[in-house]
Amino acid sequence: MYFNNIVEAIGNTPLVKLNKVADGIKGTVLAKVEYFNPGNSVKDRMAVKMVEDAEKAGLLKPGGTIIEGTSGNTGMGLALTAIAKGYKCIFVMSDKQSKEKQDILRAVGAQVVVCPVDVAPEDPRSYYSVAKRLSEETPNSFYPNQYDNMSNTAAHYESTGPEIWKQTEGTITHLACGVGTGGTICGTAKYLKEHKPELVTVGLDTYGSVFKKYKETGIFDENEIYPYKTEGIGEDILPKNVNFDLIDLFIKVTDQDAAVMTRRLAKEEGLFVGWSCGSAVHGALEYAKEHLQEGDVMVIILPDHGTRYLGKIYNDDWMREQGWL
Repeated sequence: MYFNNIVEAIGNTPLVKLNKVADGIKGTVLAKVEYFNPGNSVKDRMAVKMVEDAEKAGLLKPGGTIIEGTSGNTGMGLALTAIAKGYKCIFVMSDKQSKEKQDILRAVGAQVVVCPVDVAPEDPRSYYSVAKRLSEETPNSFYPNQYDNMSNTAAHYESTGPEIWKQTEGTITHLACGVGTGGTICGTAKYLKEHKPELVTVGLDTYGSVFKKYKETGIFDENEIYPYKTEGIGEDILPKNVNFDLIDLFIKVTDQDAAVMTRRLAKEEGLFVGWSCGSAVHGALEYAKEHLQEGDVMVIILPDHGTRYLGKIYNDDWMREQGWL
């Protein structure tokens, strides 16, 4: 058996028990290790879905250009899909994202445009605005807009949710996942809650993001927004893919706690994962210490691979500069 192209290899990632970092926790804590996807991240799933749905709708035509704002991983998934299907790619990133992410995207043939991070989303220099403008200026182009494109949620409803249900044989009681665009957690939770309505969904947020306060108060508080270092989770906008009804609660995790846990996952579990994976595990375990009971099964989605962060959290000098080592 073989795959006809690299995109066909997406999905069916393993579920791995956490041992040392989850020591003392009642119940079972499992990690859904998404770096086994060919683009090394969970975003491969929705990238191919957004492209295929756009093709069906006639929004993406042969020889077209895919233009997207990305923190890196969605870009990689879209780039691999573009290679398999014959499209060009332009990706717009903020200057907060690691150099590795920019280099990887260029390596797979994409054009990369870098924008300042410390500007409002509606600022013409923001990566949201620049991606939108480039898509309007480029003939025969498609702007997936992963934040508001519901194919994002649908991808996880169709693949990630069913995989977890099958792998846990329906015993899952808690789902924990970082929230950025919201597609991963909401698509997965929608499927799982249809099969088990009492399932608890824990969303992991970061300090500097609006999600937790919005969930708890219904207020979009701009005072919650300030720069943070963790990549790939938290937002200063409310994406359409974030369905707050499907997320039972949010826990915020600091940049430092996330970075330290990411390093622990590599050293203690052999899971060489990305920064927001540390956010997910740290926050999920904080919740689990208080709420998980014997017989409970928590699944934490680990979105990406450590190679994206070699110059940052896996670099001792960089960690020392932050005062985190």
